[in-house]
Amino acid sequence: MAIENTSSLKMTNWRWAICSLLFFATFVNYMDRQVLSLTWKDFIAPEFHWTDSDYGTITGFFSLFYAAVSLFAGKFIDWMGSKKGYLWAIFIWSIAACLHASCGWITMNVEGLDSVEALYAVESGSAMALAIASLSVWLFLGCRALLALGEAGNFPAAIKVTAQYFPKMDRAFATSIFNAGASIGALASPLCIPILAKYFGWEMAFIIIGALGFVWMFFWVFMYSKPEDSRFVNKAELAYIQQDEKGESSTEKKAEENNTIPFLKCFTYRQTWAFISGKFFTDGVWWFFLFWAPAYFSDQYGYASYTSMGQLLIFTLYLIVTVLSIYGGYVPKLFIENCHLNPYAGRMRAMFIFALLPTLALFAQPLGVYSAWWPAIIIGLAGAGHQAWSANLYSTIGDMFPTSTVATITGIGTMAGGISSYAINQGSGILFDYAANKGSDFTFFGFEGKPAGYMIIFCLCAVAYLIAWSVMKILVPKYKKIAVA
Repeated sequence: MAIENTSSLKMTNWRWAICSLLFFATFVNYMDRQVLSLTWKDFIAPEFHWTDSDYGTITGFFSLFYAAVSLFAGKFIDWMGSKKGYLWAIFIWSIAACLHASCGWITMNVEGLDSVEALYAVESGSAMALAIASLSVWLFLGCRALLALGEAGNFPAAIKVTAQYFPKMDRAFATSIFNAGASIGALASPLCIPILAKYFGWEMAFIIIGALGFVWMFFWVFMYSKPEDSRFVNKAELAYIQQDEKGESSTEKKAEENNTIPFLKCFTYRQTWAFISGKFFTDGVWWFFLFWAPAYFSDQYGYASYTSMGQLLIFTLYLIVTVLSIYGGYVPKLFIENCHLNPYAGRMRAMFIFALLPTLALFAQPLGVYSAWWPAIIIGLAGAGHQAWSANLYSTIGDMFPTSTVATITGIGTMAGGISSYAINQGSGILFDYAANKGSDFTFFGFEGKPAGYMIIFCLCAVAYLIAWSVMKILVPKYKKIAVA
């Protein structure tokens, strides 16, 4: 039998089509997540008489439940497989996103009110207002729990597919591209969600954005299969994808793909704890920016999310995140090719550079006294640092763990990130209410009241990445791949 010469065969690029699907899934994921943060302060809170603490409870619980289910979501994806697992994940979170729209109707019927106007008319601080706030918070908690159940599968599935379709030197760049879906989603959200809420009601914003996931499912069914089984991947592209496997025996390749590390045994490896640390110290920073930035510009500067200035500030913030973070995935490739470092060493060097960007958050509040544009730009730079950091952090899993266990490790790390997000979001809501009530009696670095509360959180965000990098470097100072028998 003649052997086909793949070196002379023009390579297909189907892996980038798959990467685009991962991008759009992440885009939809973050759009669904952003609907609440862009509607609660100016549309939902006045209707349901919410406080910052109420919103902090909802976002904090979402993060905590997300953390809990993430622990097992990765294992579910490894067990179910990328195709079916991803379909189930996006189906569940899309249903959940649409269900948010029912919270107002249920609240009105349970409390015996016949219109939205009646909800608004209830006197703030009254027993009825507290009952409405309590019931609506519980309803939103239920919807957010279901949303978290589905969304927890996104990154484990996406990272697993990236490990299947890209060689190690390209994984950080591919991850930065699909991870940019989060930034693009956050970028597009302020341009459309407040407008939808203003003209069609906040309920329709949840329904319309939530329905995007069902469109994605159609394309995933017909476009995805493993690279070795795909009719769109020729032998030249398959050889490029599998270049890291050169020199491996058929037994080693089979073990890499099929022999999953037992769940509890994963916790015995330093590599697992390095990834956990990287996620725990930094994920909460990104989620704080994501959940609180619209409220920050509304609270501190009076720019509501539906105003032109409010939208422009958020748009600028995430435009900076989007443009800069994509290049973040390319930096380690330069270190690998030009400095001849192994993938892990190249990534760690790049991650140290990215860890420096969030330190700029120290200046967001001080410079904000001159213009709201300063914190918008600074938070954008810090967010870009996070997204570049995150893309490379995810890629360390594929460097050190077999493909069969990638989703499981991703889920474990995502759990740690969810816990940190719960702490910072719940804590921020409580801190902001406390600081606002104390007024001039609460001070920090020259700021009083709620601005002092924001300054505290910005300081925590600034140092989180350097702490994470140091812990990771201590745990795994040099590259070491885990072998599965």
